Amino acid sequence: MLRTHNCGELRITDTDKNVTLCGWVQYLRDKGGVTFLALRDRYGLTQIIAQDSKSSPDIIQKLQSTGREFVIKITGKVVERSAKNPKMPTGDIEIYAENVEILNPSKVPPFLIEDETDGGDELRMKYRYLDLRRNTVRQNLELRHKMNRFTREYLDNLGFIDVETPVLIKSTPEGARDFVVPSRMNKGEFYALPQSPQTFKQILMVAGFDKYYQIVKCFRDEDLRADRQPEFTQIDCEMSFITQEDILDTFEGLVKHLFKNVKDIDLPKVPRMTYADAMQNYGSDKPDTRFDMKFVEITALAQGKNFGIFDQAELIVGICAKGASEYTRKQLDELTEFVKRPQIGAKGLVYVQFKTDGTIKSSIDKFFSQEDLQKIGEKMGAEKGDLILILSGEANKTRKQLNELRLEMGTRLGLRDKNTFSALWVMDFPLLEYGEEEKRYFAMHHPFTAPKPEDEHLLDTNPGEVRANAYDMVINGVEVGGGSIRIYQRPLQEKMLGLLGFSPEEAKAQFGFLMEAFEFGAPPHGGIAFGFDRLCSIFGGADSIRDFIAFPKNNAGRDVMIDSPSPIADAQLNELSILVKK
Repeated sequence: MLRTHNCGELRITDTDKNVTLCGWVQYLRDKGGVTFLALRDRYGLTQIIAQDSKSSPDIIQKLQSTGREFVIKITGKVVERSAKNPKMPTGDIEIYAENVEILNPSKVPPFLIEDETDGGDELRMKYRYLDLRRNTVRQNLELRHKMNRFTREYLDNLGFIDVETPVLIKSTPEGARDFVVPSRMNKGEFYALPQSPQTFKQILMVAGFDKYYQIVKCFRDEDLRADRQPEFTQIDCEMSFITQEDILDTFEGLVKHLFKNVKDIDLPKVPRMTYADAMQNYGSDKPDTRFDMKFVEITALAQGKNFGIFDQAELIVGICAKGASEYTRKQLDELTEFVKRPQIGAKGLVYVQFKTDGTIKSSIDKFFSQEDLQKIGEKMGAEKGDLILILSGEANKTRKQLNELRLEMGTRLGLRDKNTFSALWVMDFPLLEYGEEEKRYFAMHHPFTAPKPEDEHLLDTNPGEVRANAYDMVINGVEVGGGSIRIYQRPLQEKMLGLLGFSPEEAKAQFGFLMEAFEFGAPPHGGIAFGFDRLCSIFGGADSIRDFIAFPKNNAGRDVMIDSPSPIADAQLNELSILVKK
């Protein structure tokens, strides 16, 4: 090794030791007769010192010829610092430089390699190798490593086996868009990159592997946002001879294990909520339950007052924001503009302020008496000091709009603390959803999800009312995992594919291998997959998953560091039998 120690491990007990350190120059300071240099590696910082009165001119000249991000090797003696720095683990000591070797100089970096940097997102992604030197990004990847390690520990201890599944697979029409890979040897045919190892893990259950897991790369060619990347990582799991309760217990245990070992938090028993209740009370199938503010429907109470907007509405529903009654007109106008944004789409917002002095003020005073407003307040549990916010319109749209407003109020009132964690199981999703444009049903989860046994008879008469034997894990309003009990018998799988619009020939072409496997003694089975990147970002208190991925893509799906995707040569295209119009 070129070094005897790293830059984060020396302490006062190492005084008088002769050591060699290697690393990057964090800063260099000439204090008139004394030269200070901070040397950094992934383990920490150590201060190096040279004095004009004691050090050789060569040592001083070499130190002063370095600059930010130079890679250097320092040999010297550990001495006690006269001015200690309690904020640094190595702050009690410094290295008196006796030899300096410049291993590699550096150009001036395009942004500061500091926790608080002056580099924007695109610049930092272009020079990702420099961004990765920053403590904050390095700590994110260390957290990811820790999450990976404790996930494997938990599942290994329960007898799960880690099995790799193929990356070049068959394209399927359901779900998000596939990334496709042309085959040179089979001209005109394509592989797809897996959106999930779904069918392979079910095949592993047919093969008798009983408990499978994989921390696996998956790929989706879809529009990007803060919590999406074209390639992402899943904790993918499957179990045989189990019930839904077994899955929930096992993977609630995994989440508790991660919180305890990574965050030292004892997560309480995870509550459960049906999809129907989540949509009715929160307008979302992934509600943020760090705070209450449930929806209250007031349709019957609010109609018949000659207020046309309410009288024409299918649903009138509101939330009670505790302690927000003294919001100014400017703040209320901001909330109105917020819900009218195109992404949300509400036409307006009604408010009722239950002032701290006992008066009631609203935006509908012209139509509602004080007694009417008092009744609305009682229905919604409002007290002095509270603010009621009401939306109306078509039921489903209005609930989704109010969900956005609820989250905004939670943020404004400081109720969405990133150091507070609230987990939730959402269950009993609809098995199918109907696409009005396509005039057919789509799988709410995927085509292999089993219906709840008590609803199976409805597949022939009322498929839209069938509930899925499915479950999602939600933490702080983010879906971090989802799964289901699977179909494992051919007749039911054929019926499901028929409901999704597959002809018998199409079903056989796409999934014939799986249905045939079901005829060779497939066991009852089910599983779950967690979004590993999302889990890491929640544990790290971040909104974006990008800083928990070593080399992420930007919002256009580009890796700006290596400039990918990029054109390929005509010779390669010809070899792949791909014709590109120019």
